[in-house]
Amino acid sequence: MITTLPQAPDSIVLEPGQSLRTCVDAGSWLQVAEGRVRVVSPPGWFGGAVFMSETVLDEGDVHRMALGGWIEVSALTPVHLRVHAPKGAPVSACSEARPVMRFVRLLTGW
Repeated sequence: MITTLPQAPDSIVLEPGQSLRTCVDAGSWLQVAEGRVRVVSPPGWFGGAVFMSETVLDEGDVHRMALGGWIEVSALTPVHLRVHAPKGAPVSACSEARPVMRFVRLLTGW
């Protein structure tokens, strides 16, 4: 089951097999308070191709999101994850009208 939220909450609790798609700003960081999680980065361009990187985080790990945009968080075990937004972020990547990103989401199933 995948839940989609337009803005990341401060705290995320998921059971194994659950996933959450949400939008984060560049510079946000994720802190795994409990469990193990897989994070798929926002779509990016590399050499004319769309790519998304996957990162597995264990309890106690912290991961900084270099790019803003839509991420997918999937619980591998029961998870409690904290999302810390950057202070003084200018314009949210999630609130911009980005037709190219909507097109990429359509192509990639996001």
